[in-house]
Amino acid sequence: MTPPSHGTGSGNPGALSKGWIVVSLRREVEQVARLSAPVALAQLGLMMIGVVDTLMLSRVGVTALAAGALGNAWQWTALSLGLGLVMGIDPLISQAHGRGDGPAAALALQRGIVLALLASVPVMLFVAFSERGLLALGQDATVAALAGRYNRFKLPTIPCFLVYSALRQYLQGRGQMAPATWVMWISNGVHALLNWMLIFGHLGMPALGVQGAAIASSISTALLVVLLVVWIVMLRLHEGAWRPWSAESFSAAGLLQTVRLGLPVGLQISLESSAFALSTTMAGWLGPAALASHQVVLNLSSLSFMVPLGISQGASVRVGNLIGAGDATGMRRAAQVSIGLGAFVMLFSAVAFSALRFELPELYTDDASVLASAAQILPLAAAFQLFDGTQVVAGGVLRGMGRPDAAAVVNLIGYYVVALPCAYAFGFVWGHGLVGIWTSLALGLTLVALALMVWAHRTAQRPLAALRVQARADA
Repeated sequence: MTPPSHGTGSGNPGALSKGWIVVSLRREVEQVARLSAPVALAQLGLMMIGVVDTLMLSRVGVTALAAGALGNAWQWTALSLGLGLVMGIDPLISQAHGRGDGPAAALALQRGIVLALLASVPVMLFVAFSERGLLALGQDATVAALAGRYNRFKLPTIPCFLVYSALRQYLQGRGQMAPATWVMWISNGVHALLNWMLIFGHLGMPALGVQGAAIASSISTALLVVLLVVWIVMLRLHEGAWRPWSAESFSAAGLLQTVRLGLPVGLQISLESSAFALSTTMAGWLGPAALASHQVVLNLSSLSFMVPLGISQGASVRVGNLIGAGDATGMRRAAQVSIGLGAFVMLFSAVAFSALRFELPELYTDDASVLASAAQILPLAAAFQLFDGTQVVAGGVLRGMGRPDAAAVVNLIGYYVVALPCAYAFGFVWGHGLVGIWTSLALGLTLVALALMVWAHRTAQRPLAALRVQARADA
C-alpha cells in the first residue's frame, strides 16, 4: 500500500510515509482491540466462575479450597485437549468469513459441535476417576476424596462447555463478539447466586460445601449453551452463514480436517494447563496450606491471563480474516500489533502483583500461613506476566495462520524439558518449596514466549494459502 498524496507542493515524502505508517498502525490497534475486548471480557467471565469458587470455598476452609484446586486442575488437564479439538474450527471459520463463504463457516461449526460431543466422552471418563488419579499422584487422602466428589458433580459442565465453545468460536470468527460476552456474564451472576445458596445453605437450601460449588457450576454452564442458542436464533445471527445439517456435517474427512487443525491447539493448551496442574500437584506435596497459597496465586495469575487470551483469540480472527481476504501485508501488521498489545496489557498486572502482594491474597483467606506464602510467590508471578501475555497472543496469531503445531512443540520443550524438571529440582531436591516451583514456571514461560515470537515472525514472512473447509462427504 502506498502512502496517500497530500498535494503537489514540496512536502517531505519520508515524513508522509512515516505518518501513514503511524495512522495504519493506530487503525490496526483499534481493529484488534475491537475484536479482542469483548472476547477478553468473556474470558474474564469464564475465569470468574473459578474465582468465585475459590473465594467462597476459602471461607469453608483450607481443605475445601485445596480440594477445589486439585479437582479443577485434574479436570482442566483433559478438558483443555477437548477444547483444543473444537478450536480447530477457528481458522476455517475466520478465513471462510474473510472470503465471504458463509455456508463453509456453518459447516465448520456443525463439525465443531460433533467433535465437542465426541470429545466429551473420554474427558468425562477421565474426570470420573479424579480421586484415584490424585491418590496415585501422592495427594492427601482427605483432599483427594473431596476433589473426586467435587468433580463427579461437575461432569455435566464438560459437554456444555465444549458446545458453548464451538458456538462462541463460530460467532467470533465472523466478527460477532458481544453475544458470548453477555451470555457469560449473565451465567456468572447465576453461578454466584447458586454458589452462595448451595455452598453455605442460604434461602432454604442445604449447605453442601464443595459439592454445592460443583452443582452450581454445572447448572450455570448448561445455562451458557441455552442462552447462546436462544440469542443466535432470536437475533438471527446465523443468517448468511448457515446451511442445513446433512451427511457432510458428519463427514469423516471433514471431521479429520478439523482434528488435524485442532489437535495441535489441544496439545498446546493441554501441555500448558497440564504443566500448571502438575505444579499444583507438587504444591500439594508440600501440604494443604502450601497448596492453598499456590491456588490463590495461580487464580490471580489466571485471572490476569484472560485479557491477553482474549487478545489472542481476537488476533486469530483478525489474522485469519486477512489471510482469507488475501491481504498479506495487513496480516503481518496485525500479528505485530497483537503481540505488542498482549505484552502491554500485562504490564498492569505485573505492577499490581508486586505492589499489592500482601493485600491481594487477603481477598481469598485470612489464614496467616497461606497469606505469608502467597505474598512470597506473587512477585515471581509478576515477573512472567509480560512473557505470559506475548506467548499466548503469538500462539493465537499462529493459529489464525493455520499453523497451530508451533505452540504445541514449544510448550512441550518449554514446560516439560525446562520448567517442570527445574521445579522439582529447585522445589524439592534443593528445598526451595513454592519459591522454587514458581521460579521454574517463570523460566519456562520466558523461553516459550521468546520461541513463539520468533516462530510467528518467521511464519508471517512466508506466503500463506487460505484454508478451505472440506465440503464433500465422500472426499
